[in-house]
Amino acid sequence: MIYQFKDKIPVVHPSSFIHPQASVTGDVIIGKDVYVGPGAALRGDWGQIIIEDGCNIQENCTVHMFPGVTVLLEAGAHIGHGAIIHGARIGRNCLIGMNAVIMDNVVLGEACIVGALTFIKADAVFESRSLIVGNPGQKIKTVSDEMIDWKSAGTKLYQQLPAAMQAHWKPCEPLTEMPEQMQKEFPQYKTWNEVKG
Repeated sequence: MIYQFKDKIPVVHPSSFIHPQASVTGDVIIGKDVYVGPGAALRGDWGQIIIEDGCNIQENCTVHMFPGVTVLLEAGAHIGHGAIIHGARIGRNCLIGMNAVIMDNVVLGEACIVGALTFIKADAVFESRSLIVGNPGQKIKTVSDEMIDWKSAGTKLYQQLPAAMQAHWKPCEPLTEMPEQMQKEFPQYKTWNEVKG
């Protein structure tokens, strides 16, 4: 859902897809080909949120800030499931892993990768192509060209998703039984007793 807050109304480019179970409030600007998944909350009530072209903010992410702060996700930023971005600047083509927490005034340079469950404390600054993990988050090495290619390929899928969702996504009622063709295609798994032998 899209919500006005005081005199601030979100701006969303028509090529982007905001899931109706996401919440986008107030002073939020969303560029082209952006995907925002269900359960995500972008609260532009105390400050501004700018989401540049080709970003994705996956399920159950939170983007917020202290009063007067602008949150910026530069082009191609990839925010994994459940991550929290609070008052930070995320550089172009960065990847934020699932359930990572990025605190106030953090600045990530271009093409950083932040591991899942990483906590980056307030005011931390990381140079471009930093691989950051841990609590508190520390640079452990420089992101390789191969890692950037892998990240960019994943983000490209999300950049194609808004158009696919607009073309093919719709609410429906569930089936009450599995169609015969699906039964034939359904993978066969071994039971625990079969696996342990």
